[in-house]
Amino acid sequence: MYTRIRNLREDKDLTQQQMAELLHITQTTYSRYENGNLDLPSAVLITLANFHQVSIDYLLGQTDNPKRNTAK
Repeated sequence: MYTRIRNLREDKDLTQQQMAELLHITQTTYSRYENGNLDLPSAVLITLANFHQVSIDYLLGQTDNPKRNTAK
């Protein structure tokens, strides 16, 4: 999961500081999320999934398909 979060950030050429500002957290906290030293709260997972336009399952490593299921 943590590798995916880092890769998604790097794909957009964003810094950890920029992501931290988006999430209203410190850069240190964001770094701990990326390094797996701190578990991601569900609210952060939702925000990251929405920002990167991927599914939470993709972030969690439950699927290799990043697309969200938008069927209702």
